[in-house]
Amino acid sequence: MRRDISCCFTGHRPEKLPWGEDERDPRCLEIKDKLAASVEAAYEAGCRHFLCGMARGADFYFCEAVLDLRERRPGITLEAVIPCEEQAARWSERDRDRYYALVAACDGETMVQRHYDKGCMLRRNRYLVDHASRLIAIYDGMLGGTMYTISYAMKQELDLDIIYL
Repeated sequence: MRRDISCCFTGHRPEKLPWGEDERDPRCLEIKDKLAASVEAAYEAGCRHFLCGMARGADFYFCEAVLDLRERRPGITLEAVIPCEEQAARWSERDRDRYYALVAACDGETMVQRHYDKGCMLRRNRYLVDHASRLIAIYDGMLGGTMYTISYAMKQELDLDIIYL
């Protein structure tokens, strides 16, 4: 897929979100609305291919926002970028069910590597950035994988759309 029409995402897992797993919290609903607007803006800017790292939390929100847009707008594809085969192995049954349903709804999937090691999430994040021209992020300003991915995207000169918590 052409990088110039591709948009990727980074964001936090529920443990780092102020509302945790309570997606009915008004703050979560507000972030989801902002994220949907950012996905729509990426589409308006010419993005047609979206890449999602498929982590719990904000990645799920992004994936769902793209799937919603895909129902309303033509030409959208969604790629699940999976860091390793056992990504969801230790998740709750509810999270695993959501994950598998979202992956199944994607147009394709890329598995960065078969087995987990301490660097597979980093390699997944680099893959996302290396295959996109735009990054949407949900970010709390703290150190971690999301900050690293934003920094890497800046070095690669991606267009950034950061939604601050």
